[in-house]
Amino acid sequence: MRTEAQSASETRERAALAPRPHRVVQRVRETRSSVTLILAPVEAEEALPPGRPGQFNMVWAPGVGEVPISFSAIDDSGLQIHTIRAVGPVSRKLCAVRPGDVVGLRGPFGSTWPVDAARGRDLIIVGCGIGLAPVRPVIHSVLADRDAFGDVSLIVGARKADDLLFREELDGWWQRREIRVRTIVDQPSDDWRGNIGVVTKELQRIDFDPDRTQVIACGPEIMMKFVAEHLIDRGLNPGDIAVSMERNMQCAIGQCGHCQLRGYFICTDGPVFAWPRIQPLMEVREL
Repeated sequence: MRTEAQSASETRERAALAPRPHRVVQRVRETRSSVTLILAPVEAEEALPPGRPGQFNMVWAPGVGEVPISFSAIDDSGLQIHTIRAVGPVSRKLCAVRPGDVVGLRGPFGSTWPVDAARGRDLIIVGCGIGLAPVRPVIHSVLADRDAFGDVSLIVGARKADDLLFREELDGWWQRREIRVRTIVDQPSDDWRGNIGVVTKELQRIDFDPDRTQVIACGPEIMMKFVAEHLIDRGLNPGDIAVSMERNMQCAIGQCGHCQLRGYFICTDGPVFAWPRIQPLMEVREL
């Protein structure tokens, strides 16, 4: 016979697996392959809790499937904000929706960026490609309470200038000078006047105190590996580096096993990990 606690747990699991309908209220084209969707619950009682920086929702395209998408901004009014790059059938379908269309959401899930741990310290934020989207809420948190943080540097990398997300916002952050913004691309266009290369090249230009610096990085796994190794070589404590993993998450509640990485489930133990926890597993090929 099931106990009352078991029945309650099963009810919560069923709720976590049932997408809640959300309507597209705004669609913003970011790059040729990326859009930001602002979503509102179709019914007020179906509203999801607000996420926290680093967490994700499972976003469902009716008739196609669902994918994990990190929050690219946090809204306390009930809106859910996600920036999506079209790379597969589900994400392509989601990138093609229009205002008024309905998608499904489950969440929020996962661990968070160590924003509170960074208070009173210097902060280096690295976002490469679509990896800028999950760290964007951290930048918003810093700017909303700027005096709570020391020096803040943001390094943004992309393959091409046309792949840079949030271009107007990047320009605004740079002009306000409240944080140091550095952009770098691998393949410059004829009109690109910025830096050329990989993000570790920009890191070499940053002076930091290893004893008072927190690092947050998101992007391709190889990039995060090189970033961590570079900073550790310069004296940074590995425990002060946080990265976000993105593997094959399907259930988001640690039941299906698709995102298992040795002893971890990326969906429940991550996606944000301190570097010492995840570094030994970074040699495992992506699922």
